[in-house]
Amino acid sequence: MKRLTMLLVVIGMMVLGISAAMGMHHAIKIQEKAGIGKYLTDTEGNTLYVFKKDSVGKSACTGPCLEKWPIYYRETVAAPSAIEAADFGTITREDGKKQTTFRGYPLYYWMNDKAPGETNGQGVNDVWFVINPDSFPLK
Repeated sequence: MKRLTMLLVVIGMMVLGISAAMGMHHAIKIQEKAGIGKYLTDTEGNTLYVFKKDSVGKSACTGPCLEKWPIYYRETVAAPSAIEAADFGTITREDGKKQTTFRGYPLYYWMNDKAPGETNGQGVNDVWFVINPDSFPLK
């Protein structure tokens, strides 16, 4: 009985270890919507945005900006088949937090997107945009 209990404990630990390892990556999806076109989302379908004032490797969104535009960060990102895995990276922001990037540009969520598939941040103040991987970076 003790051996069976020990075996179950070991199996449970292995399952938890595999689940934790799988949770370290985060799949990116490409969605499409009329009037928006293609855009990137996280695994749950939450839209990812880019800030036109950012530059490669540097975020210009700080302080109150981050309350409205929370950073997107995953230790490892699983790229969709249509995108090179090398297009995703990580920066360390000036505040010390890590942030996932796409082609060097930091990624964000929009606080007013309340459900997967919403794109309410598109075009906000003419500086926030969804990311169409076919035509990114913005010009």
